[in-house]
Amino acid sequence: MDLVDLPAGLVFLRDDRVRKRWHVNLPAFRLGRCPVTRAGLPLTGVSWYDAVAMCNQLSSEAGLPAAYAIDGEQVGWDQSSPGFRLPTEAEWQYACTAGTPGYRYGALDEIAWYAENSDGHPHPVGLRTPNAWGLHDMLGNVWEWCWDLYDPEAYGSYRIFRGGGFADEERSLGSTVRRRSHPTFAIEDLGFRVAQSVG
Repeated sequence: MDLVDLPAGLVFLRDDRVRKRWHVNLPAFRLGRCPVTRAGLPLTGVSWYDAVAMCNQLSSEAGLPAAYAIDGEQVGWDQSSPGFRLPTEAEWQYACTAGTPGYRYGALDEIAWYAENSDGHPHPVGLRTPNAWGLHDMLGNVWEWCWDLYDPEAYGSYRIFRGGGFADEERSLGSTVRRRSHPTFAIEDLGFRVAQSVG
């Protein structure tokens, strides 16, 4: 696993739907340089449940304890575990713009595969310009599952995904754009990247 060490920091999040803003103080963590791949292409067609199970499988293969306890549709996260896991929404947004408050980390055609340049399909990871922390494809190519529930009161078990995909228009690719779906949802432009707690 090619993970990048990211420093501790502060990130501001917002949900324009309910006019809510909040901030999160993040400890240092690691994040995959690129989304998880199969033969160089982003691994897609994975549900949130698939993604957490794959995180545990990757942990087992690396000799690390599992980050998740999975019992049917119930998934618990051991936050003290050094095993591979999904990033939180706050971690994802903080990593996307390399700790800055920017909406994007560069000119879209240079950093992302999206509707205007993708020819309607995903591309091998790492071909677009990375952000200042060396992370590729944070915007475009495929959306990425995060750990967090979207809004349990309104949407129940729906989970968050971020980043925009190869079929999306420019307006959908930005560090603060939030999408959600049921954790069983799987589609050709939705994948994930792994995170790891440190310390």
